[in-house]
Amino acid sequence: MSFFKLLKIIALGAIIYSCGNSSKALKSNFSIQSNTAKNIISNADTLKLSVLNTNNKKIDSVAFSMNNRRISDDTALKGTALGEKILKATVFFEGKKEIALLKIIVVNSNTPKLYNYELVNTYPHDINSYTQGLEFYKGILYESTGQYGESKLRALDYKNNTVLKNIELSSSYFGEGLTVLNDKIYQLTWKEGRGLIYDVNSFESLGNFKYGQSKEGWGLCNDGTQLYKTDGSENIWILNAETLEEERFVQAYTNKGRLTNLNELEWVEGKIYANRYQKNGVAIINPINGAIEAVIDFKALKNKVTAHPDLDVLNGMAYNSETKTLFVTGKRWDKLFEVRIIPSK
Repeated sequence: MSFFKLLKIIALGAIIYSCGNSSKALKSNFSIQSNTAKNIISNADTLKLSVLNTNNKKIDSVAFSMNNRRISDDTALKGTALGEKILKATVFFEGKKEIALLKIIVVNSNTPKLYNYELVNTYPHDINSYTQGLEFYKGILYESTGQYGESKLRALDYKNNTVLKNIELSSSYFGEGLTVLNDKIYQLTWKEGRGLIYDVNSFESLGNFKYGQSKEGWGLCNDGTQLYKTDGSENIWILNAETLEEERFVQAYTNKGRLTNLNELEWVEGKIYANRYQKNGVAIINPINGAIEAVIDFKALKNKVTAHPDLDVLNGMAYNSETKTLFVTGKRWDKLFEVRIIPSK
């Protein structure tokens, strides 16, 4: 049974779990006990499990699993992806079998570091662009903009503030993040449940793809092999580059808890940079386990753009692999900033 189906069963109430440090299956003789603190545990710890035998049944054996993967009653969590997990205890007793469930949360063991940046250059940017996505591909900067009736896809000569190519999206589409892989542009739409595909050279439409478990389209990036997509939650969905199916997801967590409203994404030297909706900062995320390893505060950049009634927050990052610099702008910002990230020591 898949993790999604397991969650659906729980939601329907076929099996319920408590919010404490143990859980009970409906009319069950057993519940799971753990060494978590209010069901939260660090990925640097070892998860210890046992079964509470409420009615003193004669137990033959117990099998534990986490998200349907078999584990022991003493499992080191190093290397485990962060976020919500469903623990299951299958208890065999007196010729019968019962199942108990428990939801836990695995958080990161380390506090995110605070990175700084150096401003390298400032370039003009279209003040009317409600920027949603930004990415370099073969030296050209591509931009996706939003708002119904305003959404566009553009190729830019950013140094001269020149639009090289431009297409307007249907007024029924609200443009969101974009990424470019193998000469194809993938552009998300917000609530329309589909992404759009274009030829990078001609901007000719090559079709579209439907979302899967994710309900909305927010941010998009790629690592050269697969795509990463946000939907406004803490989930970063991993898409097969050939089928564009959502195969799995990682959940973004700090040492304190989840980080929701993940928006624009950019792949930078093996990490995912993600800005949070309505914030002027960026989280640096480990794509393997979802750990937020560092944050960058770009609030000072917004103070450098022209103030006007429609000015909105930071949204738009593009990494230039040749210069090793990050290009940052925002919704209806009149400037595009080139910065160099300075990791903390």
